[in-house]
Amino acid sequence: MDHVLTQIAAHGIETVHIRAREINPQALLQGRFDDPEIKAFSQTVAKADGVIIATPIFKAAYSGLLKAALDVLPQFGFAGKILLPLGTGGSLAHVLALDYALRPVLQSMGARHVVQAQFVLEQDIIIEDGGFTLAPGAEGALGEALRNFLHSLSDRRHAPLLGHPRPPTEAVVS
Repeated sequence: MDHVLTQIAAHGIETVHIRAREINPQALLQGRFDDPEIKAFSQTVAKADGVIIATPIFKAAYSGLLKAALDVLPQFGFAGKILLPLGTGGSLAHVLALDYALRPVLQSMGARHVVQAQFVLEQDIIIEDGGFTLAPGAEGALGEALRNFLHSLSDRRHAPLLGHPRPPTEAVVS
């Protein structure tokens, strides 16, 4: 994820990396919406124009930790947002988990637009000297997904044509 955020930041976009594994696990699993870490997570997502969701895929499903994190967001927590789902896994047999398992959840949470998901095979992640690089083919495909995400974020002219609009942030008084 840091690799992806570095590339996005190079375009002058402010990024925040939220690691679900660093959120209070007891509050996350118990759905304690009043927990300060859960509130901070929810508020950060609410302020975002776009969200990139990265998850390992195992046994054709996204992680339970991601599911727990999505569960503590409001019902329409992605309303008005552009989303990019990313997955990693050991076999191409798991690719469809992003589109058949994760995408419907993101859409049901009101995403304005879910960019075509990108899956990176574990064998295309090259770990060296405490960091990693991607095999050229994987880097190119991920780069294309990021270009689509960035274009969707910046295309304000066509934004009304994409999915659910961002809800008003101020209460309407009648």
